[in-house]
Amino acid sequence: MSVTAPKGFRAAGVAAGLKGSNQPDVALVVNDGPDATAAGVFTANRVKAAPVLWSQQVLRAGILRAVVLNSGGANACTGPQGFQDTHATAEHTAARLSAVSRTPMAAGDVAVCSTGLIGERLPMTKLLSGVDSAVRALSRDGGEAAARAVMTTDSRPKTVRVPGDGYIVGGMAKGAGMLAPQLATMLGVLTTDAVADSSTLDGALREACRTTFERLDSDGCMSTNDTVLLMASGASGIAPDADELTLMVAEACNALAQQLLADAEGSTKDIRIEVTGAVSENQAVEVGRAVAGSSLVKCAFFGNDPNWGRVLAAIGTTNAVFEPDAVDVSINGVPVCRAGTAGEDRSKVDLTGRGVHVLVDLHAGDAAATVWTNDLSTGYVHENSAYST
Repeated sequence: MSVTAPKGFRAAGVAAGLKGSNQPDVALVVNDGPDATAAGVFTANRVKAAPVLWSQQVLRAGILRAVVLNSGGANACTGPQGFQDTHATAEHTAARLSAVSRTPMAAGDVAVCSTGLIGERLPMTKLLSGVDSAVRALSRDGGEAAARAVMTTDSRPKTVRVPGDGYIVGGMAKGAGMLAPQLATMLGVLTTDAVADSSTLDGALREACRTTFERLDSDGCMSTNDTVLLMASGASGIAPDADELTLMVAEACNALAQQLLADAEGSTKDIRIEVTGAVSENQAVEVGRAVAGSSLVKCAFFGNDPNWGRVLAAIGTTNAVFEPDAVDVSINGVPVCRAGTAGEDRSKVDLTGRGVHVLVDLHAGDAAATVWTNDLSTGYVHENSAYST
C-alpha cells in the first residue's frame, strides 16, 4: 500500500517534536527515477500557506524529485518569514538528499507540504533535524510511516495501492476536517512507476480530482494548505494510454476520498447524495453540494431523522433547472418525497447504520452526479471548539 507501492519510490516518517507528543510529524517521499515528472493541484483559497505558494512555483517545471511534509503546524499566515522557512526546508532537504545520492538535487526539485494550526511559525531547528532523520530512515517500506507522520486530527492513516497492467499507482492522504471542494481538500501524495510526461500527469490528476476530492464536502471549510501531488518515476518502463492512467489515478483518489469521509471529525454517518435527472452534470453537482452543505440536513442525519423537507429546501437555493412539484427524494431506498410532496411514511427509513443514501431526481434532464458528505455531530463541535487550546 501507500506511496512506495510503485517502483522507484522511498519514504519515511519520523518524530521531530513538532507536535510535542512524540508522534511522527515529518514525512519524506523521494522519487529515485529514472524519471521525475510530476503535477499538482492546490487550494483555491485566496489565503494560501507558504508551502502552497512554494510548491506551486516548483510544479511549474513539471519536475519533482522529493516532497517533505510536516504535521504540527500549517505555516500559513506567517508572512515573508514563513515563506523563507519553506524555502529553507526545501533547500535543506535537497542538500541532504544530494549528499547521499548520485543525483544532485536543488531546492526547486522539492515540494513542501505543511498541516496543523494556522498563524504560527514552525520550529525550524526541530523541523530540519526531522528532515535529517527522515533522510536516514528512507526505505521502500516507509510508506506507512510517512502516512502516519502527516496525520493531525486523523484517527488513522489513509493509503491506497491500485495495480495496473505492468505498473502501479500508490498514494497517501491526510484529512479529517476542513474538507470542502476547490480543490484538493487535504494533503495527498500519489505516485506511479508509469512513464508519463508532466502534461499527461496534470490532465490525469485534474480529471481524477474533479470526480473524487471535488465531490467530497465534509464541513464546507476550505483549507489554506490543500495540496495533491502526482509523481511518476517511470521505473516500470510502461507508458499507459492517457485515458487508462486517468482511470487508475481516479480509482486511487476515490479510495482516498472515501477514507477521508469515513474519518471526518466527529462523524457518525457517511452520506452519499446522488442527484439524477439534471440538465447538466454541473447542475447535478450544484444540487448535491447544496444538500451536502446544509447544516440542517447534516444535523438531521446525526439525529437519525429522515427530514426530507430540509433536502428540498437546500435544493431550492440552487440555480439548477427544475420544477419544485416534480422533485422526488428517497432516503435509504424509501421514497419519502414524490413530486415535491410527502411520499411514503418517513418512519420506514432505517438510519441506524453509518451509511446514508439520499437520491434526488430533478426530472429535468439526463445528467447525474454524486457528492459525499457526513453528519454534523456534537463530536465535531467539540473537536473544533478546542482545537488550538
